[in-house]
Amino acid sequence: MKFKYFYQQFFSHISIIIVAFLLLSLLFAHYVENLIYENKSEELISYGKAIISDLKEASPLDSDNVLNQYSNVLAARKMSFSMFDQDGQLYLVNKHGPAIKNLRQNEWDQITKGKTLIVQSDYKRFGQEGVTFVVLPYIENGRFFGGVLLTSPISGSSKMIQQLNKYLLYTILIAFGVSFLQSLFLSRIHVHRIKRLSEATSQVSQGNYHVKVNTSNFDEIGELANDFNHMVNKINESMLEIESLENRRRQFMADVSHEMRTPLTTISGVIEGLKNDMIPEDDKERGINLVSQEAKRLIRLVNENLDYEKIRSNQIQLYKEDIQLLEVLEIIQEQLSILAEEKNNHIIVEAAPDIMVLADYDRLIQILINITKNSIQFTSGGTIWLRGRKEDHATIIEVEDTGMGIDSNEIENIWRRFYKADLSRTSTSYGEFGLGLSIVKQLVLLHHGEIDVTSEEGQGTKFTIRLMNGFEEAAD
Repeated sequence: MKFKYFYQQFFSHISIIIVAFLLLSLLFAHYVENLIYENKSEELISYGKAIISDLKEASPLDSDNVLNQYSNVLAARKMSFSMFDQDGQLYLVNKHGPAIKNLRQNEWDQITKGKTLIVQSDYKRFGQEGVTFVVLPYIENGRFFGGVLLTSPISGSSKMIQQLNKYLLYTILIAFGVSFLQSLFLSRIHVHRIKRLSEATSQVSQGNYHVKVNTSNFDEIGELANDFNHMVNKINESMLEIESLENRRRQFMADVSHEMRTPLTTISGVIEGLKNDMIPEDDKERGINLVSQEAKRLIRLVNENLDYEKIRSNQIQLYKEDIQLLEVLEIIQEQLSILAEEKNNHIIVEAAPDIMVLADYDRLIQILINITKNSIQFTSGGTIWLRGRKEDHATIIEVEDTGMGIDSNEIENIWRRFYKADLSRTSTSYGEFGLGLSIVKQLVLLHHGEIDVTSEEGQGTKFTIRLMNGFEEAAD
């Protein structure tokens, strides 16, 4: 059976209020009743003490006058009294004086010991509907001579208590009505806040990741709303990342297809020409060489993709050692000198012989060849510098050229696989970065290093690599 949260809140509030009011009302009524009877008892005791004191001071002839005066005063207040001796015999009684014989034995024993007896409410003890009575002993020189018994009907006190209870009931009913409305209002507020969270959750389940709810730090519901918004933001970020990855996957597939289509088309065309004797004898060797170059290009492309994925998934192992940087830079200069001369470029090495770098030799060569090839590709009739220096417990390697440079909006994109600097010129020698720089970035990160690029269009490009030495890397 479904029990709505609104009714749970409402009935819980009302039940707590009802129980609290009932307990407070019972305690208050009991307190007031005791207070009324205590005041009545204190009044009787004060009259009893006054009677005993005045009788002690009065002469035997004036005793009747004293008793008559008190009898009139007490009668006006609907009270009565009786005097008794040490044997419990009455000897002075006003017009409505009670009989001492109505006392119980334990009460008499208490009086004879000099203690004041107080009975706040007693029904039908003295032939009346109910009375409050006190008995004061008369003690002189430590000897019990009797006492005075004073009574007062409790009907007046009962009426006062009934009147008080009636007003208390009215107060409870009014308070209950107000609390009913207040509980209804507060329950609606809490349920409304929860319903907003529920509706927002339903929207998220339907794919809306931009929904927001009002938040606060006032209570747990507000904190839950904060957590909900934080969750939605995370989901939204994840969905955007998934969408971005999907777009990159599509772009990657398109780029790979494009990169492979060209050599495959060339190979297929040459083979068909050779097969059908459509290529002259003088051009057959040239066609075979072209097929060989395109096949090698395909192999390189596949290897670079495999290499890239191994690096990204941390499946390669680095064998670091201290390497003389000048020797490495000179090797790069020597290996790429022919490629640079084809474009009328000069490679200049600037590094001190004592500069050492902690790195994997093969991977460091791979990094520098890729960067230098990139510089040669985008430079014609210019200069390429390979520099090395020490700086703050790190080795700095710079590859700078005087080439065409990179647009500032495209610098961060050059690390993406198959990124093309100019999509309108994908088939030219300029514009294609391929996989080289993507691999470079991953290899530098595997060395716990940093790589940065500064460039301006028409002003050249500078790659800066910062590799920590052994001490700093261990500290990291």
